[in-house]
Amino acid sequence: MRIGFIGLGNMGGPMAANLLKAGFDLSVFDLSAKAVEAAVALGARALPSPAEVARDDVEVIITMLPAAAHVKQVFLGDDGLLANVQPGVLLIDSSTIDPLNAREVSAAAHAHGNPMLDAPVSGGTAGAAAGTLTFMVGGEQADFERARPVLAAMGKNIVHCGGTGNGQVAKVANNLLLGISMIGVAEAMSLGVKLGMDADVLAGIINTSSGRCWSSEVNNPLTGAPAARGYSGGFGTDLMLKDLGLASEAARQVRQPVLLGSLAQQLFQTFSNQGNGQLDFSAIVKLYQQD
Repeated sequence: MRIGFIGLGNMGGPMAANLLKAGFDLSVFDLSAKAVEAAVALGARALPSPAEVARDDVEVIITMLPAAAHVKQVFLGDDGLLANVQPGVLLIDSSTIDPLNAREVSAAAHAHGNPMLDAPVSGGTAGAAAGTLTFMVGGEQADFERARPVLAAMGKNIVHCGGTGNGQVAKVANNLLLGISMIGVAEAMSLGVKLGMDADVLAGIINTSSGRCWSSEVNNPLTGAPAARGYSGGFGTDLMLKDLGLASEAARQVRQPVLLGSLAQQLFQTFSNQGNGQLDFSAIVKLYQQD
């Protein structure tokens, strides 16, 4: 199967590499020459634009782009995918954007005769490299089944979330909770340590008690791997801030209160404004450590 892949960043690059390892024929485009060179070294063909990817006799096109503006430009631009792709080619957008923009792009694709899925991911750069991502997929069941073998080369948990846009709904809701829970764990851990408790002992108690969650167990802000490496790498603060912004905007559009989400967004914004945007989002604990 010939696949087009657009967007070879921290997530897209490893995802494309896993498709190549699985034996797919891959045509790629990215604005970064270095990212393209890395994919070509693994066996991909470099093409000069999204339009050329669309015209490369592909059966599937996958995009992994930074934000909704990039997605809309690549798909809807005058020389974008829909202006050049043949009807029937399956389009899969794995970018994280808001559900309403995802539905707008999907509607345009369907009007052109192209089935489309929104398929954002969870698992971070480590999951992308290991091929263990979770895909949250919105779209028609038949299109989901068609995409499953392709997605399975990049992830281990492929979930159909329902109709168009619901993959993005799942991602936004999950990361809203993740941001809130990380702040809660940071606050609780900081309080315990300030009161004289050893951080490792406290983390062990929380993780065998009712406070246990992913943020406390896997990515604990005081005892987890990001903390041990100075909060470098991982899921960046600015990425969490972006996702909380998507949740806030989606909530505004449907008039749904997200009170804790709004507070979490403000705290991560404050932390980012202090110059910490590239640190793992668990570094938010530093807000509780200032004298």
